[in-house]
Amino acid sequence: MKLPDLSSAIEQVADLIIQSKRTVVFTGAGVSTESGIPDFRGPDGLWTKIDPEEFTIQRFLSNAESRQKHWKMFAEGGLARNAEPNAAHYAIAEMEKLGKLDCVITQNVDNLHQRAGNSPEKVFELHGNMQRVRCMSCRKLLFMEDVLERLRSGEVPECDSCQGILKPDAVFFGESLPRKTLEAAIHHSRNSDLFIVIGSTLVVYPAANMPAYALDSGASLVIINIGSTPLDLRAKVRINAKAGETMSKVLERVKSDLTH
Repeated sequence: MKLPDLSSAIEQVADLIIQSKRTVVFTGAGVSTESGIPDFRGPDGLWTKIDPEEFTIQRFLSNAESRQKHWKMFAEGGLARNAEPNAAHYAIAEMEKLGKLDCVITQNVDNLHQRAGNSPEKVFELHGNMQRVRCMSCRKLLFMEDVLERLRSGEVPECDSCQGILKPDAVFFGESLPRKTLEAAIHHSRNSDLFIVIGSTLVVYPAANMPAYALDSGASLVIINIGSTPLDLRAKVRINAKAGETMSKVLERVKSDLTH
């Protein structure tokens, strides 16, 4: 597959966005890493430092020592809790402001799309959100910062309503994806006319099914990612470059064309 030069590819993506009525953006770890958040599967990813077995739902629920390790990691700033949105997040938020975004479907759990300005109701978090904590018994939601304050004061975090086990509201190994979120993501993917993948290698399922649903429904596919994906040959435009730099240039072109 011969890739167009970057300038030409950016122009093509901008034109597709302008022409589109229902653009869905799908984001993966390659967007978060530009905010300093480590990925999971890369050469220096989280799984090279932490045993993935510690992140199974079975281990977390059955083993108090495992839960203690998790909370210690979060209290020490694990997963770059204080990370800030980057240029890619702001460009995607700008798409919404311009009326050129149907929704964001994300594999990321960092809440950065919302902090950049995307409406929460337009962000479908397939793998949950690490800024929230949920009680596994009564399902009460809390803010992560509130739970961490209790942890720093020496308190073992448990639900203050029912004394149930508290768990970060992200999907652990062995857990199903949130059903309503998954159903909404599938619906928006199937009803899109342009589907833009940013920063995902498309190897984690069922999330990676979303661009295939879009393609099968006749949508155009754009992939912006460093490294190959299984759907590269089906993409109308394929850009092998950083998310922030690329999306900033795309949005510059979109805004320029919309105002002329």
